[in-house]
Amino acid sequence: MKFLPAAALAAALFASPAAIAQQTYVLDASHSQIVFSYDHLGFSTTYGMFSGFEGTIVFVEDAPEQSSVEVSFPVRSMLTGWEERFAHFMSADFFDAADDEMVTFVSTGIEVTGEDTALITGDLTLNGITREVVLDAKLNQRGDHPIENRPWAGFDATTTLLRSDFGVGAFAPFVSDEVAVVISIEAMAAQ
Repeated sequence: MKFLPAAALAAALFASPAAIAQQTYVLDASHSQIVFSYDHLGFSTTYGMFSGFEGTIVFVEDAPEQSSVEVSFPVRSMLTGWEERFAHFMSADFFDAADDEMVTFVSTGIEVTGEDTALITGDLTLNGITREVVLDAKLNQRGDHPIENRPWAGFDATTTLLRSDFGVGAFAPFVSDEVAVVISIEAMAAQ
């Protein structure tokens, strides 16, 4: 099912609350990841990833702008592909992260922009600092999973963050302050 066109959304605003169908989804940690990249001294683009995170999506069928998203994961779940880089990121130069320090995102608003696209605004808490960010999101597909035999949904989203906004701007501008973020998630209907 795709996001509804604007006319259908307007009609949904006047529907009674009982008529609005919603589905709660739980993120499939094995098929959800956040990939980030940044410029390193102009010589290369460096990549990292977070995976295995938890979260829920409440998808409101007839009024997707009333949907919501909550995601959390430990900072120390970061994958860099190089132990020394990971150790440096977890040092006082950057996160100085405790084992239980979490990154969280909680949506505060959704603007439907197309048949299957939306801008999801939310509060991102990273390194103990909360900032508003906007995710440019796309619904890839909703339907029954062919193996799991239950409702499933998949979304992609992108955003750009400034490291300095979250107190981890060491070595900028030589190492870019801007970090490109690409998110791809699958989520299963909660049981």
